[in-house]
Amino acid sequence: MTAVATPAGQALWRDAERCYRAVASRDARFDGQFIVAVKTTGIYCRPSCPAVTPKAANVRFYPTSAAAQAGGFRACRRCLPDAVPGSPEWNLRADLVARAMRLIADGAVEREGVPGLAHRLGYSERQLGRVLTAELGAGPLALARAHRAHSARLLIELSELPLADVAFAAGFASVRQFNDTIREVFARTPSQLRASATAARGRPDDGHAKDTTGTRLSLRLPYRKPFDHNGIFGFLAARAVPGVEWADGAGYGRTLRLPHGPGSIALTPQDGHIRCELHLADVRDLGSAVARTRRLLDLDADPEAVQRVLAADAALAPAVAAAPGIRVPGAVDGPELLLRAMLGQQVSVAAAKTAAGRLAAALGEQLPWGTLFPTPQAVAEQGREVLRGPKRRIEAICIAAEAMATSAVEVHIGRDADELRAELLALPGVGPWTADYVLMRVLGAPDLLLSDDLVVRKGAAALGIADLSERSEAWRPWRSYAGMYLWRSA
Repeated sequence: MTAVATPAGQALWRDAERCYRAVASRDARFDGQFIVAVKTTGIYCRPSCPAVTPKAANVRFYPTSAAAQAGGFRACRRCLPDAVPGSPEWNLRADLVARAMRLIADGAVEREGVPGLAHRLGYSERQLGRVLTAELGAGPLALARAHRAHSARLLIELSELPLADVAFAAGFASVRQFNDTIREVFARTPSQLRASATAARGRPDDGHAKDTTGTRLSLRLPYRKPFDHNGIFGFLAARAVPGVEWADGAGYGRTLRLPHGPGSIALTPQDGHIRCELHLADVRDLGSAVARTRRLLDLDADPEAVQRVLAADAALAPAVAAAPGIRVPGAVDGPELLLRAMLGQQVSVAAAKTAAGRLAAALGEQLPWGTLFPTPQAVAEQGREVLRGPKRRIEAICIAAEAMATSAVEVHIGRDADELRAELLALPGVGPWTADYVLMRVLGAPDLLLSDDLVVRKGAAALGIADLSERSEAWRPWRSYAGMYLWRSA
């Protein structure tokens, strides 16, 4: 596809010429970055939909499925536009809209309502609704409705739960609301969706059933190619906490502390997607578990955009060519990541794993399938008895745990980066490296280089980069990805 420049500051979906060229060439790189709706059919699709390309006069472009649904369009049965990687824009941006989208994907509206979402973001409900509607064409309720519809479809097609249970598990207030939404979005009833999925599988019990400890689902999590699975799976494996995480040559898995109960994931890289074996104690956590897993593996990244910038640097170019599609590892739990980062200060990766494993074994919740990392409250109350090492560091970890347990410091994906960084730096024992490491992994900040990191500096030296601060300016807005290449080069 011939690139068409988008005016600075203009959202991609507003650039009709560029979007139409992507649709005409069925360019899968744009899947998830915008939605194309066809006025003559009333259907919305992903850009790479294999159907006949509609005339330019008959299409409209939307930033989200929710906006297309609000415009009166239903999802295409052929290309399944909701089953694509999410927009990389929500990680690249750090404004109110991006933070709201990350929280909505995590199920904040289903759990806390729009008032809870607005409170987390520090805005009034009216301000939040006005900003989201102006930019995305849909307010928080419509965006959450689209999220519920997608979660419901996964449960309908991949589980044997009764449809009434699916309705409430996906976050709908009633079975009637569930039925109406599914019919409106997918132009089929829930029963028809399940019948089609059962026929496609060939048998009704394809391993996605409810057992005595919860529900097991097998999902395909798509990503944009290329994807350096060796790099990110290797990073996670090297830091895997015994009992909490497990890794081998085939993949990676871990326990999850989710809003309604515990769960676990087992991840295996495949061509074009990640196979995710998901175990949930409460199926209401499906959307949250999927969103957190996608952030952990940075599956919504735009690797070609990263590569264009970083490969332009002669020193970085060989590293980029050797590992195309590098990802920045995220986090499934903000408080856990902060506590583990503090445990790992000034010690080796192996020593940090041992310390975190000892803490998890002593204070974590033991499950049939693994151990949940302890809560901040448990660490604040009993950490001084369990942790080993310098008293000053132990005290700092316990103070940080108490701050999170009392919500004096909240470490979650909806936080403003500058505000969270200031709060972290105010904690004893948290320096710039720890604060920036937490921002990079918890918020998915794409442009944060840990320039004081010893391994990063070794990597820069290995590539012949003398002045890292000056050289890294050319790597914006992808300096976090550049840091991963420097880590790798060391």
